[in-house]
Amino acid sequence: MLEGHQPNFECGGTMKVLQIYKDYYPPVKGGIEKHVNLLSNGLRSRWIEVEVLVSNTSRRMEMDCCEGINVYKVPQLGRLSSAPLNFSMPFWIRKLASNADILHFHFPNPTAEFSYLVSGLKKKVVVTYHSDIVRQVYLKELYAPFMRNFLKKANVIIVTSPQYYQTSKVLCKYKDKCAIIPLGIDLNNFNNNFDRLSRTVHLRRKHGERLVLFVGRSRYYKGLHVLMEAMQKIDAKLLVVGADHNDEQVINSLGPHGLPANVEVLGELNDETLADYFHACDVFVLPSVERSEAFGIVQLEAMACGKPVVSTELGTGTSFVNAHEKTGLVIPPNNPDALAEAVNHLLCNPDICEQYGEGGISRVKQFFSLEQMVDQTVALYLKIQNGGASFLHYQPSIECPFGRMEEGANRAGRRVATDLLGKVCGERSR
Repeated sequence: MLEGHQPNFECGGTMKVLQIYKDYYPPVKGGIEKHVNLLSNGLRSRWIEVEVLVSNTSRRMEMDCCEGINVYKVPQLGRLSSAPLNFSMPFWIRKLASNADILHFHFPNPTAEFSYLVSGLKKKVVVTYHSDIVRQVYLKELYAPFMRNFLKKANVIIVTSPQYYQTSKVLCKYKDKCAIIPLGIDLNNFNNNFDRLSRTVHLRRKHGERLVLFVGRSRYYKGLHVLMEAMQKIDAKLLVVGADHNDEQVINSLGPHGLPANVEVLGELNDETLADYFHACDVFVLPSVERSEAFGIVQLEAMACGKPVVSTELGTGTSFVNAHEKTGLVIPPNNPDALAEAVNHLLCNPDICEQYGEGGISRVKQFFSLEQMVDQTVALYLKIQNGGASFLHYQPSIECPFGRMEEGANRAGRRVATDLLGKVCGERSR
């Protein structure tokens, strides 16, 4: 909760925010989908009215009420290079935006961004820039003029890490309107207790005493093929969560003899069971190979459970989350030997695993909590609503101490939010 002031919007109205992305969790399990869910519920707990606009998986228009939040699902004809084909999206953006104070887009989502441009709306716009468009080269070239126009119209662009802020060839043109707000997770979902401890013991008896965990959807950039090759040199069981035996990336990662004996593909798990597996594993791996892996929120979930992480250096937020030799190890991408060496080093040194695990818990609590993310976002909304620009704007250096930078951002966010909440309520009561 914001310090020093309780944001009671009942004194004159409620701030209304429309969150816009391709999909929503549930049912779609993905890092951005989960982030939109957590952010929406966090904003609702701060007395902000939230609605969500996404694409449906069918040609029907539907509205679901998910945890008290209206989720509008626009009819979809299909997808082109992962971009939804929604010819009615401009109509629904215009309709739902009419009652919204702020439109919060989650980029990239070409269909929604183009729909906003053709809608003729003039609203306050926040964009969370989750990732560059990496693989879809032809779509990127076609969409580039519209993307530039859309980002130019945004009031503020939220970037999730200083690394992405510094290395994105797109963001370098808009640095005067960027604000860095890292993604956060709800730590309560990963607490250990007696019941979870007993389930963890059961999982280790079931799968083995040396467990390596991979969690991710079937995507080209996840590096599952690199991990499969590395497992030939690792004396442990690999558990693959989020993909199943029929997924293209799993099939393509297999050698001529099929699934290795020390690899088990579990498919999708519910959130509680997934947290059990995080607690049961010895090492968590995120062997991604492309900049499409812009943050790696699953690393936070593993760190919250006290597990060391092995990730790759991509010039993105993955190395911002996993601090090398503090919460885990960071290695070059597309290198099975380096991956095997890092995992084996951790498996053979339980003291180091414990040290990195404790460092991970501390880092998540200090820098990546849901409360901090929501506090900073609320303060940003209020600043924009009152005619300000990006109050969190600064030119961060990748080399600068993250703690100092982030603590300053937290103080700034809470101070501005406190001042503005009082101002907003005062003006509305007159």
